[in-house]
Amino acid sequence: MLLCISQATRIIMADEVGRMKYELASSTWNEEEKQAILEVINSNIYTMGRNVKEFEERFAEYFGMKYAVMANSGSSANLIAVASLFYKKENPLKNGDEVIVPCISWATTFHPLQQYGLKLKFVDINLHTLNYDVEELKKAVSKDTRMIVAVSILGNPCQFDEITRLCKENNIILFEDNCESMGARFNGRYTGTFGLVNTFSTFFSHHISTMEGGFVLTNDKEIYNLLKSIRNHGWTRGQDEDSPIFEKKGDDFFEAYRFILPGYNVRPGEIHGAIGIRQLTKLNDFVKIRRRNAGHFVSLFKDDERFIIQKEIGESSWFSFTMIINPELKIDRKRILQKLKDANIEHRIITGGNILRHDVIRYYDYTVTKSTNADIAHYNGFFVGNHPYDIRDKIDYLYKTLKNI
Repeated sequence: MLLCISQATRIIMADEVGRMKYELASSTWNEEEKQAILEVINSNIYTMGRNVKEFEERFAEYFGMKYAVMANSGSSANLIAVASLFYKKENPLKNGDEVIVPCISWATTFHPLQQYGLKLKFVDINLHTLNYDVEELKKAVSKDTRMIVAVSILGNPCQFDEITRLCKENNIILFEDNCESMGARFNGRYTGTFGLVNTFSTFFSHHISTMEGGFVLTNDKEIYNLLKSIRNHGWTRGQDEDSPIFEKKGDDFFEAYRFILPGYNVRPGEIHGAIGIRQLTKLNDFVKIRRRNAGHFVSLFKDDERFIIQKEIGESSWFSFTMIINPELKIDRKRILQKLKDANIEHRIITGGNILRHDVIRYYDYTVTKSTNADIAHYNGFFVGNHPYDIRDKIDYLYKTLKNI
């Protein structure tokens, strides 16, 4: 899931952001990243090349996976990951196959599934973790279920022990959308490594930033080569020498422009790769600081009966701090949000809210098992930012602002 706090939005809000006391997001760059950009400019090589390749290799190694494919966004990573599952040789996905998804995620978790003609079955969330309600997920699995999309919401790992067991027992593909949760761990293992395909985002507001960017991780050699082709026009250029997805012909003149799949151009640029190499070295420290900030947030709000705050599973990388107004107390969210606005505390809906409540759902082929908690989060929830630097003073300011409402 690519959680978009767009630069366009921030430009529109420039005057407000200029006097914001507590922002949603902040830059993770310093002089190292600026120097990396200059080095690429001075090289006069801007399209995907050695910097992207090095970043891919380091990214795969960091997370203990065999293969990494970088794309120009987390949304594009989701797109090519879904596409790859349609073109694999054994038991590919087909138009009309049933895929289970959570009601809450970013829109481009869902759109590629719709665009490839899959039938979505929406399952409710747990109001405290914001991830799947695991009991509802178990009930949703049918003989027709081909894939489960596991989304670790806002840094918080899914219950992968239960989900992986469910997939294994029912021969179901696990697709992990980890765009919001880079650096999180479940039982000591990084999220974004449990699925057949696993996606990440390196957008501005995420755990590391390459301006725009995304990744797919996999341990499957066939899918790795499919991803590389689909990312790059669907051609054979850049394939492994022993690629299992095509047989090379003798005519090098033709091979240079041979198209084997209906692909896209979602390549990253060399600038993105160069920045990413620097950013990845900082991820561990960024997550440590986010977790320290989260400890302070939880200590202040854990006993506040007005709000349901996110319950951590495993080791969250704490993208943000969610607050859901207790539906039993009948507190008007508009009043809370106005208080935040008056205090210059930036805030927004939780990810994309419940996708079932958006106009785009009319284009989907879908069923719903239940969405009670997703609706509560959609209509009663909001989040404020977390950052890769110490913001305990901002969290104190948030607490004081909301204390007497």
